[in-house]
Amino acid sequence: MSGAPTLSVVIPIHNEASYLPGALAALRPQLDALGERYEVILAENGSTDSTARVAADLAAADPAVRVLNLPEPNYGAAMRAGFRTAAGRWVVNFDIDYFSGEFLRAALALAGSADLVLASKRAPGAEDRRSGLRRLGTRGFNLLLRLLFRSRVTDTHGMKMVSRPVVEEIVPLVRSTLDLFDTELVIRAERAGYRIAEVPAVVEEQREARSTFLSRVPRTLAGLARIRWQLWTER
Repeated sequence: MSGAPTLSVVIPIHNEASYLPGALAALRPQLDALGERYEVILAENGSTDSTARVAADLAAADPAVRVLNLPEPNYGAAMRAGFRTAAGRWVVNFDIDYFSGEFLRAALALAGSADLVLASKRAPGAEDRRSGLRRLGTRGFNLLLRLLFRSRVTDTHGMKMVSRPVVEEIVPLVRSTLDLFDTELVIRAERAGYRIAEVPAVVEEQREARSTFLSRVPRTLAGLARIRWQLWTER
């Protein structure tokens, strides 16, 4: 088929050599079932194992998959690079261990009435099966978003589907990397008046988190303060 794909699925990957082949094999049937033209962008960033080679081999065997290679381990920078190179009318952010064809079906059904669709762990009907500490952290983070930015969304992390206009206008403005790229993207899109819809998500950890919740708190707080300052200075 000619023309741009409907969906560009951006997946940051770092040291995922053993996990990547099985995860991609599980994702592809879910994307195929949508009946839409799509591409998968594996945004490899700073891996110290054989992830880059494994990703390249998978892309060589599958024309729907392509790989970006970034020299430094940086989740947000990988997301931004993937979003900037994506060709789809909608750009999707998945993690290699957190993706859902059901979310995409629900998001595509909202495509006519939303510019950005979020999978929310806190929307009515959502089911968050993570530990109590991580659920508490999500509530606290959402409270900060409301206090600092007057945000109405219930979740900024996790799966999302972003329209081409948001990608072209908002992504170049986002300065945050690491953990807060997607948070700043959502906040800026909300403040710019783009239509945001939320889909309740079922969240269950597929494996042990690579970084502890408490280790991320200081840099998250500093990152939110930086975003607040940037938005204030841009007024």
